[in-house]
Amino acid sequence: MNTPNDTRNDARTPVTVLGLGAMGRALAAAFLRAGHPTTVWNRTPGRAGELVAQGATAAGTAAEAVAAAPLVIVCVLDYDAAHAILEPIGARLSGRVLVNLTSDTPERARAAATWAAGHGIDYLDGSIMVPTPVIGKPEAMVLYSGAREAFETYETTLKALGGRAPFLGEDHGTAAVYDLSLLGFFFSAMAGLVHGFALAEAEGVAAKDFAPFTGTIAGILPPIAAGMAEDLERGAYSGDQDNIVMEATGIAHVLEAARHRGLNTEVLDAVKALADRTIAAGHGNAGFISVIEEMRRSSTSA
Repeated sequence: MNTPNDTRNDARTPVTVLGLGAMGRALAAAFLRAGHPTTVWNRTPGRAGELVAQGATAAGTAAEAVAAAPLVIVCVLDYDAAHAILEPIGARLSGRVLVNLTSDTPERARAAATWAAGHGIDYLDGSIMVPTPVIGKPEAMVLYSGAREAFETYETTLKALGGRAPFLGEDHGTAAVYDLSLLGFFFSAMAGLVHGFALAEAEGVAAKDFAPFTGTIAGILPPIAAGMAEDLERGAYSGDQDNIVMEATGIAHVLEAARHRGLNTEVLDAVKALADRTIAAGHGNAGFISVIEEMRRSSTSA
């Protein structure tokens, strides 16, 4: 229960942001727009000017920055960089809430949580799922996992970064699991998209003419994902609408056309090989989700 003088979860909550790369600056700006007194610090001087003009306070040292707020956000390149900043000021962070929005692996998130616990720090791990221009908007999503009480204490404050702020549980590594799983999907899809541009271009189709049609493909993915999830829950890979043999045939057509035009086919070669192994394993009549059986195998044993 907040007391009348308690500034948690309201616009008076002071916040510190460590790390002023493009994303760190976006985070700090979002807090400022929401009315939070915001202190900022960066290892390389000279990045705080615009934020100071908006009302932020630039700290001279990381320790000075941490002392200014009960809620500390760190967002840097990776956990090695985060640790280099945080280790020397661990004692200063004691009793504060630290939210690490640096992207890295679940293992490193859990190791950071162990370090934080040893210093009396309430620790939340988070994953930012949107680019910098979306930060601070209602549709922006940032995932959180770790110290439940810390999240509940500052949930409203954290929503200054994005209106969608799901708490995924008390395992500090969970947000990173979601992050890397979604990024795996994203980067694979991006590679496929670029291949699509290359194939269309090889036949004289301008990128600006091709791009609007990609929305149709993107639009069918959410219901496909929901259906795949249901299949996984049931442990049955439905192939009623199509099956992996049909999908492999379609991939083969794309590969034939791409090779004929001298294009690199590494990405789709890998997909085709995955589909072929799935068919050989006896799942030819199942849907595309059945390739998960091959994905569950180590690549060294495939």
